[in-house]
Amino acid sequence: MVGTRGSGLGSWLSGPGASEPGKYPGERLGLPERGPGSIAGFGRRIAALLIDWFIAYGLVGLVSSVGLISRQQFLYSSSSSTAIAVVWVVLGIVSVRLFGFTPGQLALGLRVASVDHRQHVGIGRATARGLLVFLVLPALFTDSDLRGYQDRLTNTAVVRR
Repeated sequence: MVGTRGSGLGSWLSGPGASEPGKYPGERLGLPERGPGSIAGFGRRIAALLIDWFIAYGLVGLVSSVGLISRQQFLYSSSSSTAIAVVWVVLGIVSVRLFGFTPGQLALGLRVASVDHRQHVGIGRATARGLLVFLVLPALFTDSDLRGYQDRLTNTAVVRR
C-alpha cells in the first residue's frame, strides 16, 4: 500500500509473517507515542551522530595540537581518518554503556533505551550497537518502529529523554 506509514524499505525488512505495525512507531515495544520514552525521529538521530563525529574530530585534533601526532600527519594522512573513526566508536560505546547516551544524544535530548526492560545497555550490546552504526548500512534500514538493525539486534531503541 503506497503512501501509508508502514510502506517503504522498513516494511518488508521484518519478513513474511511479521506482526502488523502499530499505530505509531514504538507502540509494539510498549513505548509512548509522544514525550519522554517515545521513539526519536531520524533527523535528531543523524544530528546527534554528527555532533559525536565532530567531537571525535576535535579530540584527535587536540591530540595533534599537543604534539602526540604531527600536524602534517593529522591534516594529510588517512591515519587521522582512522583515528577519528576509532575515537568515535570508543566514545559511543563507553558513553552508551556508562550513561545510556552519547554526547550528541545528550545535546539533543535522546538516549539509548533497552526495550527488553533491562536497567541499562551492557558493554556487549553497546559494542555490537556501536560497530553496527559504524558500518552505516544497518542503521539505514529501519522497521516500522524506526529501529535500524543495530537496535533490533541489540534490543535497544533511541528514544527521547
